[in-house]
Amino acid sequence: MSLNSLMNDAPTVDESVGNETIASGVTANARARSLLSEPSSHPLVLHVRIVSGTGGGPEKTILHSPRFLHPLGYDCVCVYLRDPADEGFAAIQRRAETADAPLVAVDDAGATDYRIYARLDELLKRLGNRPLIWHGHDYKSNLAGLWLRRRYPMQLVSTVHGWVLNTWKTPLYYAIDRWCLRRYEAVVCVSTDLFDACRRGRVPADRLSMIDNAIDTEQYRRRQTIAQAKAAIDWPESRKLIGAVGRLSEEKGFAFLIDAVGQLVQQGHDVGLVIVGDGPLAETLKTQIEQQGLSERIRMAGFVANPETYYQAFDVYALSSLREGLPNVLLEAMAFEVPIVATRIAGVPRLIDGHRNGLLVSPSDPEGLAAEIKRVLEDAALAGRLGQGGRETVVDKFCFQKRMEKMAEIYRSLA
Repeated sequence: MSLNSLMNDAPTVDESVGNETIASGVTANARARSLLSEPSSHPLVLHVRIVSGTGGGPEKTILHSPRFLHPLGYDCVCVYLRDPADEGFAAIQRRAETADAPLVAVDDAGATDYRIYARLDELLKRLGNRPLIWHGHDYKSNLAGLWLRRRYPMQLVSTVHGWVLNTWKTPLYYAIDRWCLRRYEAVVCVSTDLFDACRRGRVPADRLSMIDNAIDTEQYRRRQTIAQAKAAIDWPESRKLIGAVGRLSEEKGFAFLIDAVGQLVQQGHDVGLVIVGDGPLAETLKTQIEQQGLSERIRMAGFVANPETYYQAFDVYALSSLREGLPNVLLEAMAFEVPIVATRIAGVPRLIDGHRNGLLVSPSDPEGLAAEIKRVLEDAALAGRLGQGGRETVVDKFCFQKRMEKMAEIYRSLA
């Protein structure tokens, strides 16, 4: 049965976002339905990822890949495994529409939902005989790729975004992931520490590549002054604003950043902090803010689909993470010419040199973080130099177009 004929068999349509059921437990947006139903000589790349809530940094790469890969000779569909009861996924659907990204959502009720493989099988059945590249982004999508390749000829590629130990289950998941990666034909790492971890995990060296995260430098370009952006988010123009963007989870170290801002306030500095993002530590961090009497100085903005205005309102961007690969949020802040103070971890020193395009501090050190933030806020010349240096670094080395060209080279090498 073709995808077109399946769509004609009384499909279910979600009018609010234009998604349509194309198989049991599988929905697609209009862009995906159009791409998958039209004949094409281009190889098809399926970017597959399990997601909860509004997603994270990898979405900034995955959802923008289709429009950059198509001119390079590849069609691309973003396939997300998600809990159908997860209301946060609507944010990813909206971001896909904004990026004109073909998006397929596959129902996934959790780690024990074995039916996920049947749903993916139904999807692949309808893709015809075109060359297929399965590009996984986590343990579950990597395992599914290995299972489905028994039935469908395709090349297997994976991007390693990072492993974070959150629960008692995650060590098992990451052990599965490493087992899968050893059997993939190409594995892309976004930072040197992940590259080294894959080598220790016995991923063959000739299958490993390092491709840094990157962003669209035309999209991320300053269009507002700091004063204009502060007005747009209702922040006092005279109060210095420290900013951070990210998932509210333990590895981001936001508790240390809150402590650092508290120290600056106690020292008499007219500063405040906005944290953009959502996650499991939201209530814990709010309690910390209240207990330190900082509710008037620190704002939890929650999830913001397009935080460009926030970036442009920041006088300094602070990365307090304890574990990272190469964070997209740093690239975005640098593209907006925001001076950076970041923890010296993993791939960050490959991006921030410590003097020309940003300052580095030790992780888990609120005193050191406060001192370097204060240094930037009190020295306008330094702030301007760091902001300009950051923009130049991103344009020269972390352009999304160049990243996609490198990815296309990997795809071609597997043909």
